[in-house]
Amino acid sequence: MGNVAGLVLAAGEGRRFGGPKAPVVIDGERLVDRAVRVLREGGCDPVYVVLGAWTGDVPDAVTVVNPDWSEGMGSSLRAGLVSVDPLADVNRVIVTLVDLPGLTGEAVARLAASPARIAQASYEGKRGHPVMLGREHFEGVSSAAQGDRGARDYLRARIDEVALVEVGDVASGEDLDVPL
Repeated sequence: MGNVAGLVLAAGEGRRFGGPKAPVVIDGERLVDRAVRVLREGGCDPVYVVLGAWTGDVPDAVTVVNPDWSEGMGSSLRAGLVSVDPLADVNRVIVTLVDLPGLTGEAVARLAASPARIAQASYEGKRGHPVMLGREHFEGVSSAAQGDRGARDYLRARIDEVALVEVGDVASGEDLDVPL
């Protein structure tokens, strides 16, 4: 079946937040390191992190610097998907955002365990992050990812193919838009 890679989108400037979120420390851990840890706890290997407005060392991850980060999340998603080694035994990737402090390894593991080729985390029935994509969807998602719209349009166009994986009992899908 192949490995499931992890992909953290962490390139944004965090306008509403007041600065890039990746290096922000919450409970003694940078958000970017927490995202990598949670993906690894959920079984993702390797884990890629797309950086841009802020760049720095991210242990236990392959970093990808997106020179076009200011174009929005779409460019970071494209940069991340292209970076997934085509020779690696990876046939799916779980894409998450750096600013989800309530995401857990258990939630990621549930998503990774889905046999679906496109799956999305669900919080009490509400669609959210992360999203899992089979390799055969990378090109289509990359084509659809524009501006601050990542995979949203691609997923909507294939709504009947997207498996919802309920994780609301073990995680929160709330993103961090303002400093704590």
